[in-house]
Amino acid sequence: MRTLFHSACAALALALLTACGGGSSTTGDNANADTTAYTLYHGGDIVTMEGDSAQYAEALVIGNGTIAFVGSKDDALAKYPKATAVDLQGRTMVPGFVDGHCHFSGFGAQAVSANLLASPDGTCDNMEQLVTALKEWHAKNGTDLTAGWIIGMGYDDAVLTENRHPTREDLDKVSTEVPVMCVHISGHFSAVNSKGLEVLGITMASKDPEGGVIRRMKGSKEPNGVLEELAAIPHMLKVISPAEPELADLYMDRGQAMAASYGYTTANEGRAMTNHEQMADYARRGKFYLDVMSFVDYTFPQYMRSEWYGRSYKNHYRVAGYKLTLDGSPQGRTAWRTQPYLLPPDGQKKGYAGYPALPDDKAVQAIVDSAFANNWQLKVHCNGDAALDQLCRVLGPAVARYGNNDRRTALIHGQLIRMDQLDSLKKYDVYASLFPMHTFYWGDWYKQIIGPEAAQHISPIRSALNKGLRVNSHTDAPVAFPNLMMILWTTVNRVSRSGEVMGPEERLTPYEALKCITIWGAEMFFEEDRKGTLAPGKLADLVILDKNPLKVDPMAIKDIRVMETIKEGRTVYARQ
Repeated sequence: MRTLFHSACAALALALLTACGGGSSTTGDNANADTTAYTLYHGGDIVTMEGDSAQYAEALVIGNGTIAFVGSKDDALAKYPKATAVDLQGRTMVPGFVDGHCHFSGFGAQAVSANLLASPDGTCDNMEQLVTALKEWHAKNGTDLTAGWIIGMGYDDAVLTENRHPTREDLDKVSTEVPVMCVHISGHFSAVNSKGLEVLGITMASKDPEGGVIRRMKGSKEPNGVLEELAAIPHMLKVISPAEPELADLYMDRGQAMAASYGYTTANEGRAMTNHEQMADYARRGKFYLDVMSFVDYTFPQYMRSEWYGRSYKNHYRVAGYKLTLDGSPQGRTAWRTQPYLLPPDGQKKGYAGYPALPDDKAVQAIVDSAFANNWQLKVHCNGDAALDQLCRVLGPAVARYGNNDRRTALIHGQLIRMDQLDSLKKYDVYASLFPMHTFYWGDWYKQIIGPEAAQHISPIRSALNKGLRVNSHTDAPVAFPNLMMILWTTVNRVSRSGEVMGPEERLTPYEALKCITIWGAEMFFEEDRKGTLAPGKLADLVILDKNPLKVDPMAIKDIRVMETIKEGRTVYARQ
């Protein structure tokens, strides 16, 4: 089996990490200036992303890491006669991609570990294939790159033929001597073998942590290897983010290269914990070439007072805000709902509706109040409508105490949001970073677990936009590949694996969907003054695509390839 590690290596082999057009000229405002350090792009669609409809320019000039000119080719040649000309040869240039929410620290693990994704992104459609994939990966890679663990990422119980998580019994078939961990595609569950439970210190006597569940063998207190939410996440983060300096750097290198290959110029770590220390160290040594921001989990408030917090990047890294997680995964059925799931997960009874990460509103209120009092941007994970009800209950008092002037509080995911709750989000001026990718990956599964009619309304991004909310979309990678063309495709088409359109009235136009991963992404992070559109004075963050997503058949958008990624005038990825 070809793992993501080998896919990343293949992409890296195609990358030309050489400077392109990032000259050091300090001027360029007239034809008498030295324009030899400038690069002039022409010969393809240059989509500026300025305005409510697609605007095109004939030429774009970059120099000194910024955009110097956007306009006609004749004017560009007259103004920059000595600029190096690059013919796009019919390809399309757009602003660099800004993902509304992802987990950058997990990119490296995704690139290094076994690929457990189901088709079409992988080959693990049943338990036997999953076990085989882990065995083959271990035989080929050993555990030197994974700190002694056999690690696989991306299994999906909703798609596996057995419709269940792998248990310790399944994973003991991989190894009884080496710890094995499989990370669920949602990032909210993990499954470990018997040796893994031993290494993690999880036994019959272990109690479920608040906001998490250690699943047990039927009729017993013996752990079955499946860990939910806060029983999984702290262990998982330690395993997939190795502390050894050499491995930490390797993971960062591979993750950053993967992001660049998908057109990222700005990524974020959506829930930073101790991995902030690794990213800060990486930045301190000048190793970031993409911009990466962190939203710090509320349990680590000390990082909000570090030198890295602020609106400006230091060596391409910054702590951007505070992260609060109120529930879990809808496809994993841990999202907190007001209505029960039609198909409860293993070990749960009829009437089960998920559960909160923080049951006590007073605790949630204190976290939100802290963010508002310190003027920290707040990013809140809510999937179920009960979780969003809880958020709205605490936002009102916080707004009354501290005001709400341009805070850009962000809701992340919002899969099972109710229509009436969109009005509350508008009232509190909340940005909605929604997740239409679910319509493809789990649209058919939602029909089973919440019902066919309710499934049509997951991630209601058109309704949010129509109600005046500011929106964007995101990958949540490494939930799946950090493939923003897939995000674009799902936002426009909303087609499930079986081919059913999931909520046709919630589709965005290709131009709106492209705004979601460019200017609307930049706006949510207070970066619209320097990113998101192609305009003079903005950073030369650019992506060159082999086709124009605004002109192809919408169903072909997912097949568009990133040909080159340019960060502040420097080519950081190029496909041959």
